[in-house]
Amino acid sequence: MKKKATFFHAGCPVCVTAEQQFVDGLDGTRFDVERVHLGEDGKRLSEAEAAGVQSVPAVVIDGQPFHINFGAALADLKK
Repeated sequence: MKKKATFFHAGCPVCVTAEQQFVDGLDGTRFDVERVHLGEDGKRLSEAEAAGVQSVPAVVIDGQPFHINFGAALADLKK
């Protein structure tokens, strides 16, 4: 059974690099990856917060958040 991985990002250069170097490398046979651009889909900000995401880019795998670098704080995306 595949693990769910949700990649939250804001489309910034740091996020794009993280997606290319990390998320694109996740094994598709092990992970079902969903990419969520919080700048375009602000309704999902509360979902990211509830999962423990504090900044983007971040990936949540089976409910565990992993912060990859620092592109933007979620608080900045709410403005």
